[in-house]
Amino acid sequence: MDSPGLYIHIPFCKSRCIYCGFYSTTRLDLRQRYVDAVCREYQQTRTRLAFDGTPHTIYIGGGTPSTLTGDQLRQLFDTVGAAEEVTIECNPDDVTTDFAKLLSQLPVNRVSMGVQTFNEQRLRFLCRRHTAAQAVEAVTRLRSIGIDNVSIDLMYGFPEETLAEWNSDIDQALRLDVEHISAYALTYEEGTPLWKMLQRGQVSEIDEDMSRQMYYGLCDRLEENGYEHYEISNFARPGRRSRHNSGYWNQTSYIGLGAAAHSYDGKCRRWNVSDFVAYIEGVENGCAPYDSEEIDNITRYNEMVMTALRTADGLPLNSLAAEQRTYCLDNARRYIENGLLSLEADRLRLTRCGLFVSDMIMTDLMMA
Repeated sequence: MDSPGLYIHIPFCKSRCIYCGFYSTTRLDLRQRYVDAVCREYQQTRTRLAFDGTPHTIYIGGGTPSTLTGDQLRQLFDTVGAAEEVTIECNPDDVTTDFAKLLSQLPVNRVSMGVQTFNEQRLRFLCRRHTAAQAVEAVTRLRSIGIDNVSIDLMYGFPEETLAEWNSDIDQALRLDVEHISAYALTYEEGTPLWKMLQRGQVSEIDEDMSRQMYYGLCDRLEENGYEHYEISNFARPGRRSRHNSGYWNQTSYIGLGAAAHSYDGKCRRWNVSDFVAYIEGVENGCAPYDSEEIDNITRYNEMVMTALRTADGLPLNSLAAEQRTYCLDNARRYIENGLLSLEADRLRLTRCGLFVSDMIMTDLMMA
């Protein structure tokens, strides 16, 4: 197979944040057994796929990968090697002087941190472990070891948040001068503690108009300061787009290791069971338990619409079969006419006005 992206899911967290719906666990006592299983799964996967090359990109996400010990991280990289872009997600408070020194000894060249906000009250509300000061210190420490590709996550749309408070977060992010910023509206995912608070009436969702103002304000300010708005929620300095995540949006192949991790080869998608104990036992017995689906033409078309339209590059219509192209254009026509989509050089793109209602537009362009 062609050189794929490699994603490694590390589900361990010291504590859970109230909004997070990703698969995670606080069972830190099983970290070593889990890392052993991930390394073994990689070897099993290489044999199954007859893949003897190196990954195009490596992304270690979670969970909180920075909860692993130095020896465990070294073991992972001794197994999977290096790549053109190697990203690890970190909690800001984990980026101590010792941890930064460890990163300098690994093939990591990109760090993604879940800052979320620089407001202390809202950090406590989210049950984040770090402080605003620790987030700033973490960026400084990463710079000191030569990491020149830092990404931070921000959230907006907290209950009762004002535009001034959101702009204060943007101000601090700009002062840090990081290479990449991902920004997401606070969501109330069913089953999370935050969702339960909403159901009990303890918090209220911010109104849609305020959320829209926050989003467009972010777009304006980051673009004015030299960031490229290359995907609905992602902004990068020139040349600093996330190569790994761009692979997802461009439908390229990737391998997923670990509990709940997904893999895709262009024809089939498979995903490991979301149970880290069952995952470990399965790998130890020869194969991680998984589900899979064959990607038919309709599914492939729908996924292209969903991913490509998220990007500034848009959906290349010449990559679609004639019937799909006609269907897409017929359904896109009204959005083109009302200024939510643009059609130029055989590419369909969301306009600025279409960005905020992208889910509705993409749904309407999909085939049943």
